[in-house]
Amino acid sequence: MHYNNYGTTSGCGCGDSMYSQGYANPYPSNQMMPFTATPMQPAQQQPQAMVPQQPSGSFIPGGPQPVVEQTYVENILRDNRGKVGTFYMTYENNSQWNAKIFRGVIETAGRDHIIISDPETGMRYLLLMLNLNYVTFDEEINYIPPYSPFARTR
Repeated sequence: MHYNNYGTTSGCGCGDSMYSQGYANPYPSNQMMPFTATPMQPAQQQPQAMVPQQPSGSFIPGGPQPVVEQTYVENILRDNRGKVGTFYMTYENNSQWNAKIFRGVIETAGRDHIIISDPETGMRYLLLMLNLNYVTFDEEINYIPPYSPFARTR
């Protein structure tokens, strides 16, 4: 007979346990139980060996860990607010237009969207990053590459 961690029997199939009342037995009777108990003593948890986590990637032991900022399109667009850009978008399974080009001033950008405005009409467009292929600018853009302690310098 096996005891589960609730102190009741399980796995007998006789219909008198609490698991026969619609509860699933998380421990089949042929598996070793993580807790051992007898009716006379409380359940005791078996000690488990701790395996230390090994960090992945390169690092200098004992040195300060650098903060590496990742560059995302949304951050680059936010750094270029107020500049005019041409946004090349594609829309799959669209019978009217598969590809569309928008040109406008970058108002803001988020994780999944871009808001631009047409300087001639004042119309604002909310574009989804999901459909963005690329952006072109007629002027130099603001871009600060992420810091990497392992980057080569020329």
